[in-house]
Amino acid sequence: MGNANNPQVLGFNPRIEMGSLEVKSIIEPHDQSTSTSASTNRNMLFMKQFSENCDKKQLWCKVITSIKIALFSNKINLLIPFGPLAMLVDTLTGNHGWVFFLSLLGIIPLAERLGWATEQLAFYTGPTVGGLLNATFGNATELIISMYAMKHGMLRVVQQSLLGSILSNMLLVLGCAFFCGGIFLPKKEQVFDKSNAVMSSGLLLMAVMGLLFPAVLHFTHTELHFGKSELALSRFSSCVMLIAYGAYLFFQLTTQKTSYSPITEEDSPKEDNSDDDDDKESPDISKYECVIWLSILTLFISILSEYLVNTIEGASVAMNIPIAFISVILLPIVGNAAEHASAIMFAMKDKLDISLGVAIGSSTQISMFAIPFCVVVGWIMGRPLDLNFQLFETATLFITVLVVAFMLQDGTSNYFKGVMLVFCYLIVAASFFVHIDPLSIQDKP
Repeated sequence: MGNANNPQVLGFNPRIEMGSLEVKSIIEPHDQSTSTSASTNRNMLFMKQFSENCDKKQLWCKVITSIKIALFSNKINLLIPFGPLAMLVDTLTGNHGWVFFLSLLGIIPLAERLGWATEQLAFYTGPTVGGLLNATFGNATELIISMYAMKHGMLRVVQQSLLGSILSNMLLVLGCAFFCGGIFLPKKEQVFDKSNAVMSSGLLLMAVMGLLFPAVLHFTHTELHFGKSELALSRFSSCVMLIAYGAYLFFQLTTQKTSYSPITEEDSPKEDNSDDDDDKESPDISKYECVIWLSILTLFISILSEYLVNTIEGASVAMNIPIAFISVILLPIVGNAAEHASAIMFAMKDKLDISLGVAIGSSTQISMFAIPFCVVVGWIMGRPLDLNFQLFETATLFITVLVVAFMLQDGTSNYFKGVMLVFCYLIVAASFFVHIDPLSIQDKP
């Protein structure tokens, strides 16, 4: 009986049972914390995956939005499919006339979009750098075409396409800007900074000097070493012109910081309006998107330019059009699509200084940078490209610079000045249509 009341006999050990309770009390909170941490880890993993999915969706939405803005926001982009169509026609038929025509149409929207991407980048760089970037990338099409033409030994195409780009910018682009600005704002006299216009005119006259002396040296037969002095003079003058253009850029970026700002900002009543307009304008894409689109568009323009250059001679025969007309008139109109649209748009907004910076600035850059640059690159490549643009082309450039300089000397603009400049361009185009250049034949050394 005594043993019956003994807890040890009944199998109950207080020490063991108490110990087990203590162990359970220790283990149970540990199991709870383990389950809590596991649940927290699962939640964190879920949130991480969710955020990654959201980031991917946002990235794809941003890419799609950027593509929509870049490729579907302008009606001229309907011409983009003509580029791949030109490649297809070249592969299937090899018809140079159709390949040239389709490549020409395909490059137009790409050149315009290149100018648009540059304008978007200008929102982040400021007006001065933006104006220089606009002129630089606006001339990218001409430079790419010139490089491919030089690669194939078509030196006259290089000379005439760059010359035609200067004529197109100074007469057609600037004339259309003056005309549209005067028609859109008939009751308001549009003005621009006369000092910048005079400086640009001086640079253009310097470029004419660089082109004139080799031509005169050639046609007067006064070369010290026949066939060598002309080329040596061209290369020396090109180096001087490149240095002069570098000094001009330094002057623009350091001294003339407001050279691309509208002159109307000096008037206090108009300052508020211009500030309001600037506040309303904002970039459509980010700075990195601008750089990406500039790279993509430049690549596609390079591809189409090769098709364009390869079919120039065949297109001239197929369409019965002189190569000089194709090089001086047709190619620059395509290459200047960006400048054309930008200059007209800014003129209609009464920002004539920017229009002048785009048109005259582009002409200055081609004459003082692109042409000498091509001569130096040709020197490196072993191509005898010189500054002798022949007498007919040099005389045309000289008269054009004089006409535009007289138009800009009073610092005002109206639609009649625009009409005169456009009519001058029509005369130039007609002259090259009936001009036969015996040196336009492909000349491979």
